[in-house]
Amino acid sequence: MSRLVVYLNGQRTGLLSQAEDAVPTFSYDPSYLTAQGAAPLSRQLPLQAQPFAGRVVRAFFGGILPEADVRSQVASILGISAENDMGMMERIGGECAGAVALFPPEIAPALSGTSRQQWLSEEELASVIRELPRHPLLAGREGIRLSLAGAQTKVPIVLPAAGFRAPGVAALPLDGTPSTHIIKPEPARFPGLAANEAYCMALARAVGLSAAETEWRMIGDTPCLIIRRYDRTESPDGTITRSHQEDFCQAMGILAEHKYQQEGGPSLPDCIALLRSWSTVPVLDVRAFLDAVIFGALIGNADAHGKNFSFLYAQDSRRLAPLYDQVCTMAWPELSQSLSMKIGSAATLSEISPEHFLQLASRSGLSAPLTRERLADMSERIYEAASSNQLHIPEQPSLENLRTLILARAERMTHLLKR
Repeated sequence: MSRLVVYLNGQRTGLLSQAEDAVPTFSYDPSYLTAQGAAPLSRQLPLQAQPFAGRVVRAFFGGILPEADVRSQVASILGISAENDMGMMERIGGECAGAVALFPPEIAPALSGTSRQQWLSEEELASVIRELPRHPLLAGREGIRLSLAGAQTKVPIVLPAAGFRAPGVAALPLDGTPSTHIIKPEPARFPGLAANEAYCMALARAVGLSAAETEWRMIGDTPCLIIRRYDRTESPDGTITRSHQEDFCQAMGILAEHKYQQEGGPSLPDCIALLRSWSTVPVLDVRAFLDAVIFGALIGNADAHGKNFSFLYAQDSRRLAPLYDQVCTMAWPELSQSLSMKIGSAATLSEISPEHFLQLASRSGLSAPLTRERLADMSERIYEAASSNQLHIPEQPSLENLRTLILARAERMTHLLKR
């Protein structure tokens, strides 16, 4: 029997267990169920004494693990099967998205207010970045227990509030210590990706969307995107506090490998229905989600799937989390233009028109006039922000082509709306 103790922001919450050849089960600690302010780990795991088993357990806990090739590489390094969720969480589940941490019963996480960090010089950080493609999440290193969902190589780090400075430029969090930022090195097969995402995220903030703060930076000879974690808060004394979150697939009980609509993942109407039923301020969050969908379509992002939208939890509130992973996938013609979630009947980026957004409105119970108004407003704001060239991203040759592409899409949508 494999067992992992589950902590939520340092508080013992429950036990995840799995017998050989059996489905995983999760049960809340009786003491947690009676604790003041106790909150469920997931929409699919409400507070109850009875244990949970099977798909809903795997959807939530498996949803915090890396995916695709990164998952396979981590499994190979750890000497386990890529399908062994429990074995992987046992080794890398100490610092995850949100406030969840998992440890074997014999290992205790770092106490709240304490931290263990391995400070890195600029040269050491560059060495870590060079190592990541061969050694994702630094899996297997002593004291390193880091997990992030997604198929792209990345690593959580600690940056002081003042940024890169002594006693080192950054630190690796050890033994479950919270991180403050995530570094995503640019993959060799997608040149310009770090600048692309930095630009799209800056554009999202410029047009008024809530989006994670990002910075493009060369680390050694590798272009990187540095993301400030919106699920971490640093107090003036340097204490880092986690905020819990879960993505839409976790909240719907959908396995990560089924995140695309055509593979059984959520549709846009499903996401809107989820926001109406689970957000504590659905009127605001549905509108913010609609704006995010419009933004993604206009910048040419085909990869906005159910794991790229999340809820952020704070005491009794559940709100749509800031945007993340916004990329113009059209910048690489070899990538599919098929939408992760259809907009009305539109299945590809190239065919999207105002009519498809009105279809989405009809299927989701949204106001058609409001949807049209938001589409027109977002098209105008994107065009103005992209035209101003004031997004403070270091100039690179790929950005001019990116701006041209996004301006053309925003202009086209404005033209279609005036017909």
